[in-house]
Amino acid sequence: MSQRRPPRVVMPGPVEWLRENLFSTPFNSVLTLVALFLIYWIVVPFVQWAFVDAAWAGTTRDACLERENGACWPFIIQRVDQFIYGFYDVAERWRVDIVLGALAAGLLWLTLPRMPAKRGIGTLMLTLFPVVAFVLLVGGFGLERIPTERWGGLIITLVVAVTGIAASLPLGILLALGRRSELPVVKGLSIAFIEFWRGVPLITVLFMAVNMLPLFMGVSVNKLLAALIAVALFSSAYMAEVVRGGLQAIPKGQYEAAAAMGLGYWQSMIFIILPQALRLSLPNIVGNFIGLLKDTSLVSIIGFFDLLGIAQVGTSDANWATPNTALTGYVFVGAVYWAMCFSMSRYAKHLEGVLASGEKR
Repeated sequence: MSQRRPPRVVMPGPVEWLRENLFSTPFNSVLTLVALFLIYWIVVPFVQWAFVDAAWAGTTRDACLERENGACWPFIIQRVDQFIYGFYDVAERWRVDIVLGALAAGLLWLTLPRMPAKRGIGTLMLTLFPVVAFVLLVGGFGLERIPTERWGGLIITLVVAVTGIAASLPLGILLALGRRSELPVVKGLSIAFIEFWRGVPLITVLFMAVNMLPLFMGVSVNKLLAALIAVALFSSAYMAEVVRGGLQAIPKGQYEAAAAMGLGYWQSMIFIILPQALRLSLPNIVGNFIGLLKDTSLVSIIGFFDLLGIAQVGTSDANWATPNTALTGYVFVGAVYWAMCFSMSRYAKHLEGVLASGEKR
């Protein structure tokens, strides 16, 4: 008896694909044409300004004045060190290079598939790396101390964002569990904490933490440390609501199954409930992380020059005063922020697919 062959799948050609996806109906055809017009209207002039008419070589603004219709990339090239290090001492910038290199290597190791010893690398990134990074950036143990007031650029952006991200997730989980607790005191304190921080803008929190709190307490507080604590507490309140939504989406049967297996509260949460809740909440968690990364630009209100602040300082320099200097700086900063946010979003989507692969089988 001959075995029947499976039906052959015929892939549509380019014309068929265009007809089915872009011109399937008159309305879709109009939308496609309008989208193509908008892309042409926006992308073509931008490419002309950013690449074709742009100035690429030079060490002064004269090179940019000669190409007055294009971007002023020599401004970025000449100030790239300041965009990365801010006002960090030039002779000590090797310490920043080590920290950034270790952070990039660790993140790549954890995000790339099929890399060995990910659990050990993750443990080192959560325990040893923060201590080493603090010693290298701040100083001590034979290293020259660098005041945080000299920090700036990308290093400030990453320090605030990474600290807020690393602290907000565990604090948010504890607050979410506290808000769902059956103990009235724990539940009440968790609700009060969450609603207080969610009801105050971050810019107000930073201003109060750095300027008003030392006046009330009568003590001097490091501005960067106060900002890091404020960002962590503020972000944890929003993270708590994201995690609470994931916990509410878990069917009641999961709790009953954990209880039937004889698991205690913390055992059932750690091994059964929280992994499912975090997987369901992953898109919103990453959305919070991306929002936090972009909100780091608010540290300028307390006197720090982050990546955006450095661009604003550079564009106000009379030595680089050209019609396109400011726009070039903002485009560069926007591209850096977009690259970081897009990378986080794409990895989250990949991780979401990996975690959900078991349900698709």
